[in-house]
Amino acid sequence: MRILQPEGWPRPRGYSNGIEAEGRMVFVAGQIGWDAQGVFRSSDFGAQFRQTLLNTLAVLKEAGAGPEHIVRMTWFVTSRDEYTASLADLGAAWKELMGRNYPAMAVIIVSGLVEKQAKIEIETTAVVPR
Repeated sequence: MRILQPEGWPRPRGYSNGIEAEGRMVFVAGQIGWDAQGVFRSSDFGAQFRQTLLNTLAVLKEAGAGPEHIVRMTWFVTSRDEYTASLADLGAAWKELMGRNYPAMAVIIVSGLVEKQAKIEIETTAVVPR
């Protein structure tokens, strides 16, 4: 995997502008912040984000992949205010679960998600070397 950083561009914080990778692709459907039984244990944005990452990693594990294989994530969040107010919690959960992997990412503010209690949904693409 190679991070794509155009010359002269400022280095982004918390994500990469682009990733080049070769290998077996793994696509993870949008994951939300409920547990394995489909129960939301918290309405807190940061707690739902952490659970969303745990769910994503559980699906990746089924393919023999981990956080180091993630090349792209698209986040759908229902509140810009809750997102920005939770940045410290998001950073702590990211560091704990994802380490220093910073894939290409987009964050999109949406009016709602299919599951009404969900505050965040994340789609993920990973590439596992052959």
